[in-house]
Parts: sequence; structure tokens; C-alpha cells
Amino acid sequence: MACLLQSLPQIQFPATTSRRTLRNSAPVDRSAGVSCGKRTLQVTSDRNEDDYHATLRALNSRGRTPRKSLGQHYMLNSSINEELAAAADVKVGDFVLEIGPGTGSLTNVLLNAGATVLAIEKDPHMAAVVKERFASVNQLKVLQEDFMKCHLRSHMTSMLEKGNLLDAKTACAKVVSNIPFNISTDIVKQLLPMGDIFSEAVLLLQDETALRWVESSLRSSEYRPINIFINFYSDPEYIFKVPRTNFFPQPNVDAAVVRFKLKQAVDYPSVASAKSFFSMVGHA
Repeated sequence: MACLLQSLPQIQFPATTSRRTLRNSAPVDRSAGVSCGKRTLQVTSDRNEDDYHATLRALNSRGRTPRKSLGQHYMLNSSINEELAAAADVKVGDFVLEIGPGTGSLTNVLLNAGATVLAIEKDPHMAAVVKERFASVNQLKVLQEDFMKCHLRSHMTSMLEKGNLLDAKTACAKVVSNIPFNISTDIVKQLLPMGDIFSEAVLLLQDETALRWVESSLRSSEYRPINIFINFYSDPEYIFKVPRTNFFPQPNVDAAVVRFKLKQAVDYPSVASAKSFFSMVGHA
């Protein structure tokens, strides 16, 4: 098998003027402009050679290529990972759930920020890569499971109990993830009703999906059941756009970071039964 490192093209990043610098980041010379409605955000797009080559070395070490069936698109720009963590204000003492850690590039940023991380990875080869990479780190637990089939509440409860955080009056955990585009709706449906566990979820989604979910001025014909679900359980915010050139393999679409501020049960719209309500919405 030809070495992946030799066969992959160099990643090209767009060059524009930066208005915003990353926290604790090295000097940068490239940036990507982001626009959402009337609000424009400039996020730096620094190419980190170590992150790029570390990703390829990790794949080579297992003789792996990204699997389309798992929606695997690996982030090659560490600045984006820094921005993901910053959007969730990850800091020392935080507990963070990461879905699909891949080679561990975002995991590394979360750990460096001082968080304790629960990483759930379906691909056994990549789960092994992350376990090996952070073998000496006590603040990380890697579960080789299918997120959509795992007992998430049980896992979270167990981890929070160990950290003596379960009795907190408000949700104390966060979700920060670069999730597979092909199951983003299923992931959001599982996460957002867990406002008693998570205070917020910062997710990297397909840009078109992000805009459709967050835009509040959609025409009625475009306002779908998933929009009602999202706004029932959270307050979503479009943070910034991520050009497709930041991923390997490069997807056919751009991505975007969305922050969902999860609501507590007392803040949900008043309905007799959420289950009955969404069943009605789904059949409308």
C-alpha cells in the first residue's frame, strides 16, 4: 500500500485579512472570512504543520484511509480546533464530551485547556490511536462505541459522579465536537434534550445545515420539524464558517460552527407532553 503521507496533496488555505486572533495561538499569516446575515466574523486560518503531519502519521500508523461510511473528515487546521474550544469557553475544570475524536487533534486542544474529556469513537482503529496518543493522560477516557447506540446518560452520570459534579444545581458538562455530517441530525436530537447534563454544545456541522437550523427568519415553508425541536430545547447561534479546504479528505461542502445553549426543563415551552407535541409536529 502506498504511503498516505506521500500521496496526499498539500492543503491550501485562503489568504485574507484577519480581524481576530486566536487565544494562545502562534503568529499566523492566513485567515478565512466568515459571514452570517449582517454579522461578519474573521477567524484566523493558520496552517499548523505538526497538526497536518500528525494526522497523516496517525492514519499511516494503522494503514487507514478515511471511511466514507463513518463520515470521516479529519481537521487539518489546529486554529479551528482552538476556535471550537473557545466558542464553548473550555477552561480548567470543565467536563467535555467529544464525539468522534478521530486522530485526537481536538482532544489535544481540550486537554490543554484543562478539561476532563470523555471521547466516544466508533472506529476501533482510531479509538486505539487516541488511547495510545494520550496514554499518560488521566483526564481522558476513550470509549470505543457507536455514539448513536451507547448509553450516553449512563456514561455521563458515571463520569460526573467521579468528579463530584452530579449534584450541581445547573448543568456542568459541555459538548465540543467535529461530528460526521451524515448523522448530525440524529446527534442533535440525542444531545439537546439533555439540558440537565450539558450547558451547551458546540458542533462543527455542514454549513448549509447550520444556516438552515439557526436562521430565525426562514419562510414558513422552510421551517421544518427539526427547527422546532432545536428551538424547543436550545438557543442556537451560528458562530463562524469553516472552508472545506481545512479537512482531509476535502468534503464537497463547507462547514460551520454552531453553539447550542441548552435549556433547562423549566425553560421549555409549556406543553402537556413533549413526546406528544413532537409526534404531532412530525405529522403536521
